[in-house]
Parts: sequence; C-alpha cells; structure tokens
Amino acid sequence: MSATYMAVGWNRQKKIYDRVIAVGVVVYLALFIGISAVLFPTATAETLLIRATGTAAVLLLHIILAIGPLARIDARYLPLLYNRRHLGVSMFLLALIHGVISMIQFHALGDANPIVSLFFGHTDYDRFVDFPFQTLGFAALLIFFLMAATSHDFWLATLSPPIWKALHMLVYPAYALVVMHVALGILQDTRNPAFAIIIGIGMMCILTLHLLAARRPNHSPLPQTKEDEASTVQNVPAGYHYVARVGEIEANRAKTVKIDDERIAVFRVVENTGDANRQVEDEQNRVADSSIHAVSAVCRHQNGPLGEGRIVDGCITCPWHGFQYDPASGKAPPPFTERIAVFPVHITKDLEIYVSSVPVEAP
Repeated sequence: MSATYMAVGWNRQKKIYDRVIAVGVVVYLALFIGISAVLFPTATAETLLIRATGTAAVLLLHIILAIGPLARIDARYLPLLYNRRHLGVSMFLLALIHGVISMIQFHALGDANPIVSLFFGHTDYDRFVDFPFQTLGFAALLIFFLMAATSHDFWLATLSPPIWKALHMLVYPAYALVVMHVALGILQDTRNPAFAIIIGIGMMCILTLHLLAARRPNHSPLPQTKEDEASTVQNVPAGYHYVARVGEIEANRAKTVKIDDERIAVFRVVENTGDANRQVEDEQNRVADSSIHAVSAVCRHQNGPLGEGRIVDGCITCPWHGFQYDPASGKAPPPFTERIAVFPVHITKDLEIYVSSVPVEAP
C-alpha cells in the first residue's frame, strides 16, 4: 500500500497474484472459445466471445465471494484475500467486455439509442420467464463499476471504512442480479437444465460457505467479574473482566473477547517463540518472557479481524491486508498514522489476565 495514496509499486506477491489471474483468464477464454467453436460450428465469433467473457466473469465472481468465508474457515486461504480486489477489477473488466459486445451485437445496429433499446426494446416486465434479463445484467455491471472505481485505498480513506465497506457490500445484490440475469437468459435461450443446475450448485456453494463461516465464533463469551471477588480475593481492580490464563493464549497470537460491546484482542507477545511453546510443567517458566497487550480487535483499514492476526516483526498484523500496529501503543509504524484503542490489562500472581473495556487512550 502507499502512505500518500500515490501509485503503488507491485511487490513480488502482487505480481505473482496478477500473473496467475491473467494466465488463468487467457487460458479459460482460449479453451472456452476453442471447445465452443467445435461444439457449435455455426456460432459467430462475437457470440463465442460474449459467452466466454460472461462465463469467465461469473466464475470469477463465485471465486471472489468464496474467498472471504474460506479465509475465515481456514487461514491457508488468507493469501487469496490479501489481493482480492485485483480479482474484483479483473471480473469487472470481463463483465464490461461481455456487456459492450452484447450491446453492439443486439442493440447498436438499429435506429434506437442502444440504452433505449436495452430497456424498452423488450417490454415484458410483467412476465417472469420473458423478463428482459439484459437490464438485470446492466444494473449489476453498474454496481461492479462503482466497486472497481472505488477499490483504491484513497477512496477508503476519503469515504471512511464503514461507508466504504457498506458500498462494497453491494456485491451481494449484484450477485443476485447476475444470477437472475443468467437464469432468465438460459430459460429464454434453451431448455437444457444443465446450465440451471450449474448456477444452482454455485449458489449453494456460496451460501454454504457463508453459513459455515458465520457459525465460526469470532469472540468468546465473557462473564462480568464480580466486584467482591475482584477486590478481595484476587486483588483485581473493579471493572476488569477475566479473559484467560497467560499460558492459554498461543505465543504471538490473540484471544478475542467481547466486553461491554467492545471487541478486544488480547495478544501474548513472545520474542522467543521456540521457548514459549515448549511443553514444560512450570507455567511460570513458560510465560516468563511474555508480554500481554489488549487492543481493539477491529482494524482501522477495512474493519478486519485483528484478533485473528499474529505478531510479525513485533507488530500486530491484520490477516486481511497486512496493516500493522504496535501492540503497546496501538500506533501504526511510520509513516502511517492509523491507531487502534489500547485497553488496560491486569495480571494476577496466578497468571490470570483481566482487561478493562475503558481504553487507555482513544485512537
């Protein structure tokens, strides 16, 4: 990323990511057009290109929607999430090519304006099967354009993360429009159920992945600390809440909890992870080099789950896009100016961690 939102030089990972996308798209288009030309020898080159780019865009859209829940279910998919916006822009370009060629093929050769022809050349809006499906694709394309045009971090900073995130959640209404666009197009062009079955399988896969990811807990239930117990038994200050024992938190990882509607990530920072993770009987020795820090579990970039990240080079690193913060101060390393809230921590002589929901200093 760029500190001043200028042109960003592609690092090695981004270059590999983009090359895989480019090669995959080219190979798919070549195979689709080649096989279709053999199976449908009467189809024109324009028709083959429309079908190839359209199916490629739909396939990429399903991959994009699957990456998020897959990354929550299995951390091995996080590298795909890191540059997912590249996939989104690629999908939009394919959909744009599909739309432009379709407009030329079906609406640009008559007397009416192509846009007018698109919306009023076929007016069976009151009939489901005969509904003008191309208008649905046009509406989805507008949403994809809006998302692609605002994909840069400049727009994220300008619009603010909540607004930017809400804007990009329009991908789900756009997906519904695409599904209806494809389904109605299939019903009006062919009665072969195979295409409808494929679309149905894609929908079920996306829905299943999102349901599985939603069931994955993102925080642990956290009971309130009793006032008498906190003050008399364990000498814990009032208003602090029990999180875990120090040794229960994995080295350079966090436990995410919810306290008074605050999502807090409690990190155990260890310099020598080899010593910290060895199995020893004396827990005091195991955690002697640990430092405990409680911070907001929400990244300032795109509200990513910081509690699912880890410590890299001494900094809390968001698993979504690699944004980093100092665990003690909550500040992003220079030249970045983002900052997350830091919460007070109390550790008892029995190595129990208690955290207050009142931040030390608001970001």
